[in-house]
Amino acid sequence: MSARMAHPVYLLPEVMKSLQALGKATEHDGVPSKTHQLVQLRASQINGCGVCVDMHSRMMKKEGETDERLFAVAAWRDTPYFTDAERAALDLAECMTRFSDRADQVPDEVWHEAAKHYDEPALAALITSIALINVWNRLNGTIRQPAGQTWN
Repeated sequence: MSARMAHPVYLLPEVMKSLQALGKATEHDGVPSKTHQLVQLRASQINGCGVCVDMHSRMMKKEGETDERLFAVAAWRDTPYFTDAERAALDLAECMTRFSDRADQVPDEVWHEAAKHYDEPALAALITSIALINVWNRLNGTIRQPAGQTWN
């Protein structure tokens, strides 16, 4: 299995620098690293991005995430493993990732629940983090970047 082409972020190094800078900008925002990782994993699952599902699962495991939580991310609503704040972030991530699934892309109830747990700077970081993983998912999916391999 190989990608259709060299990864765009290597062909356009400024894109890589920009995406990395965007990711770094969301790190000191009042949103726990685990929450960022959860929403990135969930969006990647929805988008079918094998590269990101593999990478984020491995990173989370390395950082001490439990198997129960990793295995349950796709079914977070039906498991007891996530905090209310994590659930609000996962719901927001699903809405933002599935924009075309509904006319009201992020319903008020989803927004208000997230706003109960995160102040505006944290919400801004969370929204940016979710948008960023969707960019990575689309880049990887378009060129069919295989999971578990060094990028070209």
